[in-house]
Amino acid sequence: MITTAPELVIFDCDGVLVDSERIAVRIQVQVGAELGWALTAEEIVEKFVGRSNKSIGELIDAQLPGRSAAWQQRFEALHRDAVETELVAVDGIQEALAALTLPTCVASSGSHEKMRHTLGHTGLHSHFAGRIFSASEVAHGKPAPDLFLHAARRMGVEPAACVVVEDSKYGVQAARSAGMRAFGYAGGLTPANWLEGPDTVVFDDMRKLPVLLSPGS
Repeated sequence: MITTAPELVIFDCDGVLVDSERIAVRIQVQVGAELGWALTAEEIVEKFVGRSNKSIGELIDAQLPGRSAAWQQRFEALHRDAVETELVAVDGIQEALAALTLPTCVASSGSHEKMRHTLGHTGLHSHFAGRIFSASEVAHGKPAPDLFLHAARRMGVEPAACVVVEDSKYGVQAARSAGMRAFGYAGGLTPANWLEGPDTVVFDDMRKLPVLLSPGS
């Protein structure tokens, strides 16, 4: 339960603002099959979703030494093409953003280039322009707290006054480590039980978010 209104809502991007995780998981499975690491969609969600490109690259190199760059290049090419034809905003997010009166920002494991593309394609980039932060700006990606602490610092808000909206287990872990309340969105690919934990509200409809962020809810 929220007892005091937050001063800042930090949104993840993929799977929270844009419905890109389904696309990304499918392409990761394809690239893995091409390069010699056969992974199921469920394994991709468990191992990759929510992590930074650097962290994913380390996992790939551990399995396929020296192949992470080729993997990433192939993934990015396929992902960019798929975004142009398939990507939509997460269901209900536009209504939620229209109803929110709190300050907001984005803090994502994705690169700035990727977010310009996905948020731009779905018409959401202008809503967050100038308040978008990437894991490329910090030393350690999720589940480390670095990115969320960086976003809070840049926005001039204490961590305890922030809430984070995430859809991955690594994201909610990072929020908790940063001393922030987490809202785990279970309307995507991540099972709800992976998001559960202390200081975390799990929900499955973005339209409910403004009410959930109200004190006493």
